[in-house]
Amino acid sequence: MTPNTPGIAPSPPPGIRISTLLLLLGLLALVIASFATLPLQWKAFFTFDALRTARDFLGGFAPPESAPNFLRKTALAAAETIAMSALGTAFAAAAGILLAVPASGRFGASAKAFTRMLLNVSRSVPELVWASILLVAAGLGPFAGTLALAFHTSGVLGRLFADALENTSPLPESSLRLNGAQAMPAFLYATLPQALPQMLSYTLYRWENNIRAAAILGVVGAGGLGQMLKYHLSLFQMHQAATVIIAMLLLVAFVDAGSFALRRLLMR
Repeated sequence: MTPNTPGIAPSPPPGIRISTLLLLLGLLALVIASFATLPLQWKAFFTFDALRTARDFLGGFAPPESAPNFLRKTALAAAETIAMSALGTAFAAAAGILLAVPASGRFGASAKAFTRMLLNVSRSVPELVWASILLVAAGLGPFAGTLALAFHTSGVLGRLFADALENTSPLPESSLRLNGAQAMPAFLYATLPQALPQMLSYTLYRWENNIRAAAILGVVGAGGLGQMLKYHLSLFQMHQAATVIIAMLLLVAFVDAGSFALRRLLMR
């Protein structure tokens, strides 16, 4: 019999739990308190003087610098930004896989709690803070930026990889173990292939984010397009800064499109 059969009352809609209602009310109170406490000067922002100042400032960027030597320098900085993000993401993916195994509970509750705490600490520190710390040890340049991306992203990917491993079906690995396979081969042939497409998708997505982060890390001296942007803005060389900003936008758009296509290909 279907739910529309005469004589059978439809089931009542699920009610809202008290905890969900309290959470929504708390979020609403937080938003209201944020607007009430922050000195948001909306009137000053939408005045004619503010609009005229913004127009004059943006007009200083035109036209972008198009000298061949400067374009070549910008292309090299863009390649350095790509290299920083790619290496940082690769190091983070390798570390994330190693940390995700104990973080998924395969070595007991103590190892899981400790590893997850380590991952939380790693990803709770922003890339700019990691770069500022590592610049003292590694010096100015892309090496510090690459390490900063790796340290932060390893915490993010490690947590995502651990969750992916926990959500896999245990039956294939259990079947291999019952037939005499050792623990590591059973994990590599049964559990890891289930989570690998999702892990690769997470890695590509984080690479997209690291392209943007690598472009910003140069502001603290970590190389790449960000360092060029800071240099030219500090000297009020707006035409050169405009070229660097355009290169950033094109680089991010190119990587986003390529990463999206790869993710679609992997998830088929």
